[in-house]
Amino acid sequence: MTRVRSKICGITRVEDALKAVQYGADALGLVFYDPSPRALTVREARQICEVLPPFVTVVALVVDKPRELILELCRELPVSLLQFHGDEIEADCMGFGIPYIKALRVRSSSDFSQVEQDFPSAAGILVDTYQAGAPGGTGETFDWSMLPSKEKRTKPLILAGGLNSTNVRKAINHVEPFAVDVSGGVESSKGIKDSAKIDLFIKEVCRGN
Repeated sequence: MTRVRSKICGITRVEDALKAVQYGADALGLVFYDPSPRALTVREARQICEVLPPFVTVVALVVDKPRELILELCRELPVSLLQFHGDEIEADCMGFGIPYIKALRVRSSSDFSQVEQDFPSAAGILVDTYQAGAPGGTGETFDWSMLPSKEKRTKPLILAGGLNSTNVRKAINHVEPFAVDVSGGVESSKGIKDSAKIDLFIKEVCRGN
């Protein structure tokens, strides 16, 4: 069985980043979307990135952000992967010199295949819960049966949306994702991670690996 990767998103504190890495997170998500309670400035993000050990993927999450500001993030921070969560088209996501994933808020069974077609240059597709007016971070799960089976996908699927230590193993068994992405499910309050919840979550992810 292929190992399922894990990403802890919405990191806002150095101590949370270090705990996530200690417990085995493959990637950390830094949010650059001002309305989010987990939003960071470049300076705050730099303080987190400076303490990270090697082989940890730093993911910058953006929502319809101007191109010049994304270029600034790529210059100022050791970003390994961009995550586009807005209404971007493929051209908006390309040309930054690093890979990207496109987020999809799932509404129907044809959505995933359509995004695969619309974003052939994407390194993967992140699937999240649809909620009107919210680009992500709803804390709610969605109907996983709307996703195509692993054999019918052409790109890696990253599963997000309401995951936590009590449901992530069920989600993995049902969806067979390349990776899982969690934010609110490992928090004590918005933007503040709970180290025990991170530990439990990653243990559940790894239990079937």
